[in-house]
Amino acid sequence: MRYLTADFGSTYTKLTAIDTDTASVVGTSTAFTTIETDVMDGFRSALSALTNKIGAFDYDRLLCCSSAAGGLKMVALGLVPELTAKAARMAASSAGAKVVKTYSFEISKAEQDEIYRINPDLVLLCGGTDGGNKEVIIANARRLCSIDRNFSIIAAGNKSAADELETIFAASNKNWVITDNVMPEFNKINIAPAKERIKELFISRIIEAKGLSAIQQMSGYQIIPTPLAVLNGCELLSKGTKHESGIGDLLAVDLGGATTDVYSMSAGRPTIDNVMLKGLPEPYSKRTVEGDLGMRYSLSSLADEIDLESLADAIDVPLTDVHRWIKTCSDNPDTIASAGSSDQRIEESLAHNAIKIAVERHCGIYQSAYTPCGMIFTLNGKDLSAVPYVVGIGGAIINSASPSYILQGAVGDKTDDALSTKPRQPRYMLDKKYIFASMGLLSAIEPDMALRIMKKEITEIK
Repeated sequence: MRYLTADFGSTYTKLTAIDTDTASVVGTSTAFTTIETDVMDGFRSALSALTNKIGAFDYDRLLCCSSAAGGLKMVALGLVPELTAKAARMAASSAGAKVVKTYSFEISKAEQDEIYRINPDLVLLCGGTDGGNKEVIIANARRLCSIDRNFSIIAAGNKSAADELETIFAASNKNWVITDNVMPEFNKINIAPAKERIKELFISRIIEAKGLSAIQQMSGYQIIPTPLAVLNGCELLSKGTKHESGIGDLLAVDLGGATTDVYSMSAGRPTIDNVMLKGLPEPYSKRTVEGDLGMRYSLSSLADEIDLESLADAIDVPLTDVHRWIKTCSDNPDTIASAGSSDQRIEESLAHNAIKIAVERHCGIYQSAYTPCGMIFTLNGKDLSAVPYVVGIGGAIINSASPSYILQGAVGDKTDDALSTKPRQPRYMLDKKYIFASMGLLSAIEPDMALRIMKKEITEIK
């Protein structure tokens, strides 16, 4: 069986040719994603490049994913930040959506206006445990329906409010669906139903919006969000299948043009004594997406998070060159640094810092607290300090001359305080052919084959 997988990214369209008879990746190719015209143009360019490399490839099945133009833009509403708002973000991130804003409590007129300016594709509306508070989710539903934007609404809150929500939505011109509560009981999350509805919306709305309908017809299989495909690939490599074991806990970082996505496959249990867990339970498979940390479309906002003067001093280049490179890449997303140039050093240092910030946001936080019995620690989020592998994904890492330097941004170094939960002594692995999304797609059909190929292709580096 021969498969061709296509990943329509925000910057590049990536094709992977797979031969299951030999359990191998026959070849890969990339082309600039043609969002402004028709994504088929980029697909044909990538297919032509693949043919030039390996010859004609007659595939039996075409499998596709997409994050073109940044994927599904979304805001989430919940009751309180520590509970349903966080559960809403978990559901959105695990489904591959780009969560640009989270709101808590009853939204204000100013927040309504902000949602209008964001102009999301989707709003995930949550709030209240089943049988608990329903006034806030009902009030927020009314406010959302009064916003003159064409977004869809997925309601995943208190089931006691379902009838009133249905009446409110039915009187609006919004596309909407009501599904199971993301937090039916206090401190118990149930994100699978909301995650499935988000994926369905991606298929029905974004496929058409990004010009992928022709690809959908060619494939015959659902096009899913790229981050969801990568998450599936991470789970497969970590957990394995019923026939073959995976490699265990890992942290993967996908450094893209629009976002930096971090995936942790770990229970994240405390590695120090005398700890009390705080907040919602963390899922074994967790994704966070940083929409302000990208190497092209979000490069200016990444630069705002970094001390560029210190960066320039550390790599011994003029600060003016750093600013020039940032502007060049922001204006021309297909720009590539020349090998061995100062631009390449700038690119790698920016990538290192993007990973550093993204992993810090993804990991949990230890804090000290004093009780009548003495000092204890609280852990909010995952402790990933003992994770044995950090895996690099994405063009800025794969095409770098120093991928291990870039991945060192994920590691808690000696200057960090003792409460850091970043990996301490991981080994580095590299997805050199960018096949995580491809294998995530293949895992839905042939999981054992996908795992076998991943173990062969995703290799350890020094």
